[in-house]
Amino acid sequence: MSTTKGRFLTFEGPEGSGKTTQLKILAEKLRAAGHDVVETQEPGGTRIGAQIRQILLDQASNDLKPTAELLLMFASRAQNVDEIILPALAAGKIVLCDRFTDSTLAYQGAGRGLGADAVYDIDRIACRGLVPHRTVLIDIDVQTGLARATQTRMEQQPTAFHRTVRDTFLQLANDDSRRIRLIDGARDKEAVAADVWDAVADLLK
Repeated sequence: MSTTKGRFLTFEGPEGSGKTTQLKILAEKLRAAGHDVVETQEPGGTRIGAQIRQILLDQASNDLKPTAELLLMFASRAQNVDEIILPALAAGKIVLCDRFTDSTLAYQGAGRGLGADAVYDIDRIACRGLVPHRTVLIDIDVQTGLARATQTRMEQQPTAFHRTVRDTFLQLANDDSRRIRLIDGARDKEAVAADVWDAVADLLK
């Protein structure tokens, strides 16, 4: 899918990786450099997406089944793509998104055992070929990440689930190293931020 003049950058990582902090640091740097930046998140990003996010992360939703979880993730994403992301890209803006389909491959495809094929099938409907120009994957070991994280429904999943999620992220980075840049998130945020800048600078020329 053509995204005209804009740039679509996504941030991924296990729970507690610090990706949200790094997205905000990058957004500030880009704005200071004169770029027009839009920040969004998945699930969420829109009014409708925020309502879906509440269902997905609420501890009261523990009876939510894996297939319903997958479909809700993409319902939020489809709204975000049409309402926020594509219009911003068409206007030549830089869009920074906290999670996208790579997370769904890791959490629902692998973690929930639904498989990559199911994720890609729905992605074709919801995102219509939209792929990030660059993905920054902030990696951190599971125990450290969970110790940092807050207690949402997703973060309360068993440790084995989170290990599967992390392993899948690392495999995705290995399979698509041109798009996905792997960064060690166990260091101080300034060192991580410097690597994030290096990972995206070529797209800003």
